Amino acid sequence: MAQTPLTKENIPSIALGTWSWGTGSNSGEDIFGNHLTEDDLRPVFEKAVDAGFTLWDTAAVYGMGNAETMLGRFMQGRRDLFLSTKFTPGMSVEPVEKALDTTLERLDIDHTDIYWIHNPTDVDRWTKELIPLMKNGKIKHAGVSNHNLEEVKQAASILEAEGLRLSAVQNHYSLLYRSSEDAGIIDWCRDNDVVFFSYMVLEQGALSGKFDADHPMQPGTRRGDAFNAEVMAQLDDLLQLLKKTAETHNVKTAEIAMAWAIAKGTVPIVGVTKPHHVDGAASAAGVTLSDKEISELEETAEASGVDIKGGWEKRMD
Repeated sequence: MAQTPLTKENIPSIALGTWSWGTGSNSGEDIFGNHLTEDDLRPVFEKAVDAGFTLWDTAAVYGMGNAETMLGRFMQGRRDLFLSTKFTPGMSVEPVEKALDTTLERLDIDHTDIYWIHNPTDVDRWTKELIPLMKNGKIKHAGVSNHNLEEVKQAASILEAEGLRLSAVQNHYSLLYRSSEDAGIIDWCRDNDVVFFSYMVLEQGALSGKFDADHPMQPGTRRGDAFNAEVMAQLDDLLQLLKKTAETHNVKTAEIAMAWAIAKGTVPIVGVTKPHHVDGAASAAGVTLSDKEISELEETAEASGVDIKGGWEKRMD
């Protein structure tokens, strides 16, 4: 049976992410300083699906299974969602099939719509392990995350040799971090009908308009240590421009950063922990930025000198 193509036309323009959910290692508690329970997050999930947000992104490593488990409970057997989750080499040494089966059990589903190899450790080994799972229907679409262009092409070639295709790439991409664009990955995706998902488009809140040099993020968290008061001061001009542009479009600051990612031909993954985050994502999907606005935002972002990548990342260019 031929693969059904994955295109930006047959999925929502924004994916909702669960990285900021849960507790424990690599969770909302650890990285964002959140202390959110299922009772806190269930209304957010329900509001989102009621608003038509059916594309959800998670990973086994988020809270070491906690985020997947929570999402599975919220879904309660519903099958109208498009689910994206990940296998993380290095965090697990077990075969992909075993890891996927555990993920499917947490989510209470029999397949995942997109399954990602979360980092480029041993591209040949882990990409090949996707093949039987794609052929038996447990994986509908394959994706790679945090891969550079050479690694993306390698994964695509491995799948093509088996009559399959790479459907998606997911990398860090924002106004402050355009490494995948500079390296030609986004152009390659467009030319090869591969959907590019952009994560950290709000830089973990630094571009949300909620924080500035006088109101920094919580210290002692991964994002608070990266975007400290000194770094936030460097972002003042960009934050002011984002705010001004938002006023022009009658939306909020964060929504312009999301709209920019959409305008660049990507599907942004936006973390949601409060009901108003859902409203923001809905508003962002309706914003159309002019070429002039896009250029001004990019030039101002570059002038800030802020270019922060995660400790798990390597530069793409």
